[in-house]
Amino acid sequence: MPSAERRSGQPAGRRHRSVARAAAARQRIDTWLSGASGAAGTAGAGTSGRGDRAEPPGRARGLVLTGPAAVAWASGGVSPPVDRTAETDLVWAVFAAGGAWLITTNVEAPRILAEYDPGAHGFAALAEVPWYSPGDFASAAAALTGLPAASLASDGNPAFGADASDDLIGLRLALSEAERDDLADLGTDAARALQEGLAQWRPGERDLDIQARCAGYLEAAGADAPVLIVGGDDRLERYRHPMATGAPVRRLVMAVVVARRAGLHVALTRFASAGPPESGYAALRRKVLAIDDAVLASCTPGATYGAVLESLARAYAANGAEGGWMGHYQGGPIGFAQREFEIAPGQTGSRWYREPVRAGHAIAWNPSLPGGLKSEDTYLVAADGSRSLITGAPGWRSEISDSGNPHPAVLEVDR
Repeated sequence: MPSAERRSGQPAGRRHRSVARAAAARQRIDTWLSGASGAAGTAGAGTSGRGDRAEPPGRARGLVLTGPAAVAWASGGVSPPVDRTAETDLVWAVFAAGGAWLITTNVEAPRILAEYDPGAHGFAALAEVPWYSPGDFASAAAALTGLPAASLASDGNPAFGADASDDLIGLRLALSEAERDDLADLGTDAARALQEGLAQWRPGERDLDIQARCAGYLEAAGADAPVLIVGGDDRLERYRHPMATGAPVRRLVMAVVVARRAGLHVALTRFASAGPPESGYAALRRKVLAIDDAVLASCTPGATYGAVLESLARAYAANGAEGGWMGHYQGGPIGFAQREFEIAPGQTGSRWYREPVRAGHAIAWNPSLPGGLKSEDTYLVAADGSRSLITGAPGWRSEISDSGNPHPAVLEVDR
């Protein structure tokens, strides 16, 4: 019989972790469905990681997950999406008091059975529906649970009752141990892809060719890039998102990626220059690193994300750019989406403004200033308040900020 690694195409370590990931998610889902007060706790205990009681809305008696993010979380990364842009997955996960099941089409079922092994991941069965009858997914969910669709919550699918999307994000923010390990592996591979792609740049090369090289390294590692931005020179100075157009890059190049594998995401940005960056650019870069240091330092367990964002706003002002956060997306918690949520300073009415930072949260802030200045990496928050860099790989020089913290430096290549 072929080994699990050969059947799934995954390294054995990641395959083992996918089972552990599914088990941890199932425990949180079961707790949420039961409305038990034990929903509060730590990620290591397999609970929601939220400080408040997590209860299903509208007396939901079951849960149907239909989108790529929610399905990947609940299943431990069942399958890469066939359509990378689809909002609805070709695999659904269904949960109720009577058990857990998967639903997919007749096209995908043989592969899911052979390479994923639903039983090993805690699913009692894989239901199969015709590819040409997508409405049968919802009917199958109702049949498996023995419950009417209106009594089933979902991740926002209109075929069911209550929309539990925000609760699901809250449940998965604190990553389980296996998810943290998978995130670390992805962070290393994503950093290596960008760094190797930029290290081979020579002034005059087209931005599209640099981008293709970075994408190739990512794909070779089994990851894809929902976000991949490469641009340079005057376009980088004018635009926050200098999307590749085929323009030659001669002085300064930026590569930005949000990489995804088995449902998890990491984000990072790297720069390379032809010789040392100009003195004015270097001075502005130190300001961006100071803002990054301030927002990272505020991400301690128990602090709210609202407080973190107010710290970010103060850091912009302290570095001569009051209100500078308005000019670009500032990032936030990351995991099963390119950001699990994004809010701005002052948005006190948002649920997420009051959400506490917890051990096991992955964060990827994105402070920037006009002129091609940006700092972005993914970190994991520890219980003691420390943060470990997830998106690091060997062979890239660090620079020390004014606060004494290391950051990936601007790579200098031969002119």
